[in-house]
Amino acid sequence: MTPSPVRLPDSASLEAVLAGLDPTSADVGLVVALAAAFPGFDFSVAHVDDDYWRDTRSVIWPDGTRVGELRPWMTAELARDGGDVKATWARLKDTGLQITEWRGTSAFVFAPTGSAAADYIQIALGREIEWRAGSIVDPDYRPWGEQELLDPSWPRRDPLPDTDRLAGPIYRLLDRAGGAFIHIRSFLDRCGRVEHEKREAKRPEMDRRVIRETMPNGTTRETPFLELVPDYFELVPREVRFFRDWEASSAAGQRVFAHWALDARDYTHKGEREVGFIPRPLKMPGERLLMTPEATVHQLMDRIEAIDREIALPFGWFFLMIHGHWVDADVGLAIADALKAQRVRLPDPDAAVLLRWAARTYGF
Repeated sequence: MTPSPVRLPDSASLEAVLAGLDPTSADVGLVVALAAAFPGFDFSVAHVDDDYWRDTRSVIWPDGTRVGELRPWMTAELARDGGDVKATWARLKDTGLQITEWRGTSAFVFAPTGSAAADYIQIALGREIEWRAGSIVDPDYRPWGEQELLDPSWPRRDPLPDTDRLAGPIYRLLDRAGGAFIHIRSFLDRCGRVEHEKREAKRPEMDRRVIRETMPNGTTRETPFLELVPDYFELVPREVRFFRDWEASSAAGQRVFAHWALDARDYTHKGEREVGFIPRPLKMPGERLLMTPEATVHQLMDRIEAIDREIALPFGWFFLMIHGHWVDADVGLAIADALKAQRVRLPDPDAAVLLRWAARTYGF
């Protein structure tokens, strides 16, 4: 009997699964519900501490009875007072009415589809809770414009007590830039194709472009741009290089999604397609590795080895470096120079990746 093909998730089906989660058990039920809806996938989830606030607010009475959504409700209240902000504020400040807000953090769901580094799917979710945020208006401060009533800034931004929790957690797709659900291998193919198409569209311009240099004798020399950059049309996007470097290095023994989530985007702006991702580390060292004038390359080697142990990933320091925050790029360049001078050693695959990066750096 031919096995049934695995059903790949899609946005509509994912939204149906998320809508069916019970908020009281959503955290433990998420993976179970996804596995039931999409048999054949081994789902895992990673949470990221990146607080955000939705712009949806509601109006409630102190007992939790809901009055309505803040913006249309407040617009009607202002209209009752003929647009007089002061009058609306004076009328509402002692009513006991309150506003709620939705606070969220990101969650990423992964499932492998094969054994290669890019063989997996990623689902970007928001984990959101509704909280009692504060009074309907700031009783101690009279607003000067209606925007201060429609989009209040006085609610607390610090952690709230659990007694102020009203609903959730709920999970929803975070499709802020077309990257809520991606199959990584297909996404990388798309990155490469879009980049190639962009560069090919510029071929007539690049064929005409020249670089002008003033020679020591005062004359000017013009060199065609494509002579100086002969591989301009073969540029490999940084997203593709990230995964190629992973597969070629000591990191290949572990899955990318065990250590990184991808903030993916795929949208069109002013007629130009933008496709790519920013990697987000799921495991971070206790402190940054910054290049300092007094640091020796052997001290740097000790530090990168300590980072690898801390995040439990061989050659992990390299990927933290191209991420652009945790390890200075100058650290990688210094180690590459020392490798070429045979002053330090790395495993051969890692040395090859680092030297290739040093010859043409990239980062996020």
